[in-house]
Amino acid sequence: MTSHASEGTPTGEAQGVRAAQATLSRELAMKGHLLRLWRIPVQSGYGSIGLFAADDRGHLDELLSSTPMRIWRTDDVTALGAHSGDPPRAGIAAVPGKGPEYLITTTVTVPPDTPSDVVDDTISREAVRERDLAGRGHLVRIWALPTTPDGQRTVGLWRARDPGELMAVVEALPLSGWMTIETTPLSPHPDDPVRLP
Repeated sequence: MTSHASEGTPTGEAQGVRAAQATLSRELAMKGHLLRLWRIPVQSGYGSIGLFAADDRGHLDELLSSTPMRIWRTDDVTALGAHSGDPPRAGIAAVPGKGPEYLITTTVTVPPDTPSDVVDDTISREAVRERDLAGRGHLVRIWALPTTPDGQRTVGLWRARDPGELMAVVEALPLSGWMTIETTPLSPHPDDPVRLP
């Protein structure tokens, strides 16, 4: 979500819209629709990433269009699919991690002619490593994204003390040699449900 207040918008009006947005964010969180919210760096304006739960795309569009910030906001929606390594799905209780959160999108491209037993072994070792990293508080959540011609894609919520530790963790994954990685640093958002009293 990227927001740009219209030029010339009076400060009082902008503050009113933001206050109404905070109230609605709290209501959406209480109803289980807004799960998380972060700020992200963007070239201009205000950027955020939200994790929403909705019955379907139409329901999500309805939720997003009901928010006061919609007058200034553009949304880019990505549906998230189940991933077998997602800690809650794998029965791994949330473990507090140290440091900031990062969103990592990966694309796994298996080199042509790689023997199937090598692929199977690498995927098995990846699953074991993901469980280990979840138990240490580094891997918070992971979801499947639609597969592209380049390969299978995932997006994960990770935690590390700093970018160096994060890269060391990700590069130690068994599949890392076949991965392209895109990292987005996440900053706390005042309306994030985990921050609300």
